[in-house]
Amino acid sequence: MALLERHEWYDIARSTNWTPQYVSEAELFPDVMTGAQGVPMDKWEVYDEPYKTSYPEYVRIQREKDAGAYSVKAALERSRIYENADPGWRSILKSHYGAIALGEYAAMSAEARMCRFGRAPGMRNMATFGMLDENRHAQIQLYFPHEYCPKDRQFDWAHKAYHSNEWAAIAARHAFDDLFMARGATEIAVMLTFAFETGFTNMQFLGLAADAAEAGDFTFASLISSIQTDESRHAQIGGPALQVLIANGRKAEAQKLVDIAIARAWRIFCILTGPSMDYNTPLEHRKQSFKEFMQEWIVGQFERSLIDLGLDLPWYWDKMIAEFDYQHHAYQMGLWFWRPTLWWNPAAGVTPECREWLEEKYPGWNASFGKAWDVITENLLNGKPELTMPETLPIVCNMSQIPICAIPGDGWSVKDYPLEYEGRLYHFNSEIDRWIFEQDPVRYRGHMTLVDRFLAGKIQPPDLMGALMYMNLAPGEIGDDAHNYAWVEAFRQHKQAAE
Repeated sequence: MALLERHEWYDIARSTNWTPQYVSEAELFPDVMTGAQGVPMDKWEVYDEPYKTSYPEYVRIQREKDAGAYSVKAALERSRIYENADPGWRSILKSHYGAIALGEYAAMSAEARMCRFGRAPGMRNMATFGMLDENRHAQIQLYFPHEYCPKDRQFDWAHKAYHSNEWAAIAARHAFDDLFMARGATEIAVMLTFAFETGFTNMQFLGLAADAAEAGDFTFASLISSIQTDESRHAQIGGPALQVLIANGRKAEAQKLVDIAIARAWRIFCILTGPSMDYNTPLEHRKQSFKEFMQEWIVGQFERSLIDLGLDLPWYWDKMIAEFDYQHHAYQMGLWFWRPTLWWNPAAGVTPECREWLEEKYPGWNASFGKAWDVITENLLNGKPELTMPETLPIVCNMSQIPICAIPGDGWSVKDYPLEYEGRLYHFNSEIDRWIFEQDPVRYRGHMTLVDRFLAGKIQPPDLMGALMYMNLAPGEIGDDAHNYAWVEAFRQHKQAAE
């Protein structure tokens, strides 16, 4: 007997809504878990996922992806890519694995919530595959760095980061918990799959795969490409959910979810992807600046997607775009200066040639960030490395959990955006971060930043070494300059040639 084509049976097979007999609909699908904004079940019947697949198709394709990724890894194990790679590239791998691997596991739990509490059968069906995707992503991104652990203990942070009190891990957990661990199924569909994955994760993985191939790390390129194709599929869950919400008079609620998610995702990818592209990637392998990448892939995509769905651009859209010019440069300076608090070794990325490139891509960089790096460079040239090391902790944003920073030098614009709530003074990096808090202060009020914990006496001894112990950074894991300060010698030679 011939098998039916998928289009002949798919819609019937996945239409699995039913009228409960022994419990009420509200008990079966409580709104706190569905996040359906009060839209009744029958209205969700029009949900139509654009990317349709069956379980046999899914298993076959995933098997091929795994076979391809693991085969490339096995074939290149003797290529000595680890030994031959630029130290800046190795740092990109360490920061990525630590920030993302267990985040994928968290995303699996979020997909599972959509599996069970999604109001539309198509959403539940796609989330089932999404749950399997995210489990695979966590496993493969733990397996690949594991082989490097005997060579470099910092790679152990692929698994360790989310179990620590390290500040960057706290920042990632805070964002991910907000976007998809402590939300209802519909909110997860909007905030995780539409805003976070469609807008940022896909682009991050596309860019990483291209950069990995350019750097000669075909193992990582194959791994990331296999993950990105999964993301492209289950990222489609959110669009139809937004259409249902908007069609049923919930545009304002949907708009707020999207605006919060884009802003929170931007902060995470700004500090993760921006320094990676403009500083850690070796100069000869840079194809685009981070700003160019954001303008081409993120801004263009979101503008089209939001308008096509009938939503508005976030109120802060122009403010966010303005941050493309400076925010990740400020984060990079903070990452490098507070390098002992990281599980990877940040590359300074400010050789004379790098500075020419940065000035070309970001006119005015030398007059702002360049002036701050001049002080650092002079201290190193004069044999005073202790002046380039932190003695305490910076002010941390109560929303992003990332240090508050902006433009130094001639364009000085570093500013705190405070807010007093229930007798406690909160500090924010921007109007955008403060606005997110104001939308649901009860959700965020109890959290303590790393600095809050320090001031509360939770970190002992109350100094930087005490903070490193609190962050679970052991000897051999504490970050330092990726190139062992070799770039300083390049400056010395450049200075002597100029004289």
